[in-house]
Amino acid sequence: MEELIIIPAIFIGLPWVVLHYVTKWKTAATITTDDEALLEELYQLAKRLDERMDTVERLVAADNPDFEPARIRHDKSVDNVPLRELEELLAEKKGDHA
Repeated sequence: MEELIIIPAIFIGLPWVVLHYVTKWKTAATITTDDEALLEELYQLAKRLDERMDTVERLVAADNPDFEPARIRHDKSVDNVPLRELEELLAEKKGDHA
């Protein structure tokens, strides 16, 4: 009588549990298109705010010779390396979808 319970549990129940959680893990790890759009919008906002901060610090530095802004560097390309890396990743991602 115990075999009638054990055999279906092994051959039906165990694979069902494994496949159920594999499916859950796969769906939980994905990002939706709405999430991607929100991230893109936030990135554009952060980029604009970074440019505005650079402008404000340049204006303050021009008016006050004692002001030494921590964000502005003489080589702006070095300052924007992380932004360039993000732009390359976004361009690569858009290229994959095309």
